[in-house]
Amino acid sequence: MNKYFNSYRKMISLRGLTDHTIKNYSTYILAYFDFLTDVIHKSPEDVTWDEMRQFVRWLQDTRSLSDRTMNAVISQLRFFTIYVLHKPWDATQLPFRKFDNYLPYVPSQQEVKTFISTIPDLKQKAMVSLMYSSGLRIGEVCHLKYQDIERRNMRIHISHGKNRSDRYALLSKTALEILSQYWFAYDKPVDWLFPKQRDKSQPIDTFYLSRHIHEHERRLGWPERITCHSFRHAFGTHLYENGADLLTIQAYLGHKSLASTSIYVHLATNSMHKAVSPFDMMGGDFLE
Repeated sequence: MNKYFNSYRKMISLRGLTDHTIKNYSTYILAYFDFLTDVIHKSPEDVTWDEMRQFVRWLQDTRSLSDRTMNAVISQLRFFTIYVLHKPWDATQLPFRKFDNYLPYVPSQQEVKTFISTIPDLKQKAMVSLMYSSGLRIGEVCHLKYQDIERRNMRIHISHGKNRSDRYALLSKTALEILSQYWFAYDKPVDWLFPKQRDKSQPIDTFYLSRHIHEHERRLGWPERITCHSFRHAFGTHLYENGADLLTIQAYLGHKSLASTSIYVHLATNSMHKAVSPFDMMGGDFLE
């Protein structure tokens, strides 16, 4: 199966995706190859639609995957079928699943203030401050370089974000102060702003901060429900609560679609409270 997997990765890389995305796109196709080898003993060219559906059921049963994740599995099978096997894909044979949308947990403005102000490690505090104050993804924080911080214009240059497009993010004065303290305390890095400890030529791994966020939650006696992405959601939510319009938030977050940004209407604590039912505005006495 190695030749198929190598072809698969090659075709993905030709699309110009990042190494992180290539790794994510490869997760379930490897499970598919294992299924073909160990369960049905077939070559990918000979697999029927029924056997492909059998794999999807087998994967969900053995790994208890969500419907959203199963759609990612189907996407990988589709890509492999079209671009590696050069066969047509029939969406009626293996349709995408519908799934429920859940609102993510977003810490309040006071909770964010408490969380960041009590982080004892200056490096971790600087990284979380940038995630929240600028609405950055953890991967974007880890790949920041010294020259990306434009102090004169108070903005951050984000190169090749999730949508393969550059953008500028807000640079908070408070976050810049924390970042400057970190920079002087950690030998003034001039390439990667947050390099690996053992190899300064490489950016820090994304899992570094995830682990320490949960450690700090335990230190505060909070339940473990904050992730790195929680601070990006908090940025968008709190901007909306403070009066920013959705188009502005969309631009700062780098969303391709305004639909992605509209979630902050539901997450904002005061957006529903300000609305008045038209029934209450009619006036008059409706009770006998």
